[in-house]
Amino acid sequence: MFDWALQSRSRVCAVTGRSFVDLEPCHTLLFEKKHGYDRLDLCKEAWEKDGPEIVSRPGLISHWRGEYHAPPPAQPEAIRKDDAEGLLRHLVGLREERYASACFILAAMLERKRMLKVRSQVHENGRRVWVYEHTKTGDVIAIPDPALRLDQLENVQREVADLLSNGLTASPGVPVSAADGSQPAANPAPAAAENVQPSPSV
Repeated sequence: MFDWALQSRSRVCAVTGRSFVDLEPCHTLLFEKKHGYDRLDLCKEAWEKDGPEIVSRPGLISHWRGEYHAPPPAQPEAIRKDDAEGLLRHLVGLREERYASACFILAAMLERKRMLKVRSQVHENGRRVWVYEHTKTGDVIAIPDPALRLDQLENVQREVADLLSNGLTASPGVPVSAADGSQPAANPAPAAAENVQPSPSV
């Protein structure tokens, strides 16, 4: 089982406890722990005062400067079949090995669309893990690299296209209900998964 990870940006500074304000500069640090990752979001004042000490702590795998964006009003979490971001979040939440390759392709697609940005690469249990940040929400998503071979890529892209077109199925041919209890609408035009790989740069 891969150690999936999705962590949202905190609304308060990890050091001062002060709430962030919209568009405020902030610093994000990601630490590796025994089972997953720890994330710290710091305001400018906390970074200037305690940043050097925090950076020296063991397990630091990535640090970047960003901008806090106040979250929009909460919306019902209905999963649209054609929504690559919603599908990725749902699959990550399932934590099922059978969707590892699909998550990898979806994350790479969203990187190409500039919705995700690679922040770091780490190695966990002998596998490479891509650490992404959502460019708008600041959420951190860690996606293990399934080390796909070229002869496997077409099948995985077909799987992703089918998931985007038809949604997940509880059993063959039975769509999974959306979070609000409704059934997904029919979509006669199948979505095509892009031929993408994560950017090698971090």
